[in-house]
Amino acid sequence: MLGPMSAQWFISGVPVTVKRSARRRTVAVQVRPGAVTLYAPQRVPLAQLQDILSRRHDWVAHHLAQYAARPVTAQAHTDGSELPFLGETLTLRLRPLQEKGTRVGNDLHLPADNAERALVAWTRAGCLDPYTALVTDYAARLGAADRLGNVRVSDTATRWGSCSSRGDIRLHWKLSRAPLDALHYVALHEAAHLLELNHSPRYWAHVARVMPGWQTQRRWLREHGQTLG
Repeated sequence: MLGPMSAQWFISGVPVTVKRSARRRTVAVQVRPGAVTLYAPQRVPLAQLQDILSRRHDWVAHHLAQYAARPVTAQAHTDGSELPFLGETLTLRLRPLQEKGTRVGNDLHLPADNAERALVAWTRAGCLDPYTALVTDYAARLGAADRLGNVRVSDTATRWGSCSSRGDIRLHWKLSRAPLDALHYVALHEAAHLLELNHSPRYWAHVARVMPGWQTQRRWLREHGQTLG
């Protein structure tokens, strides 16, 4: 239940964190295991934010309950463990004398004493060209190729992707570990912002004409995105 405006808001016993930004245009609610975050433009009144949370209370509570019921296990990046990468499955090989991540066939060799950092660095570098090709293709299919700026790999903690007013698109490196359909959805989602920098019905019509079943992929990310560690 939401508390009064002057107090901390809670849903299912979980505190709601409000993050405001002068650059933000819309209000969004993000639910992660044990955490609820409300992103809002700087000038939206607290009463309006409380009303939005009240209307989405059941949706937020439902997802918090799902997360609480699901065992969350950290992926063990050990020698011989498997790692999904852009639709493939790689086997990690930890080597004492290895200096950086290097792919050999379907094996990914990593330095044994710094495996996690080397894995992230290798993944980010390996994502750039495939992400660029994917976004470029969707921009062309939408008829927005001339509006596309640079494609970059991101590691922001709050978004799977973003599109700036200049047409620069970023996709999170962890999407490389998602099913390809989910990755494609995010790439399309951001490419569609080249035409509409909002989430209006006209924006979603652009997404739907290229990917009619986009709702399935968005649902997968909401329910399983936290497992892409």
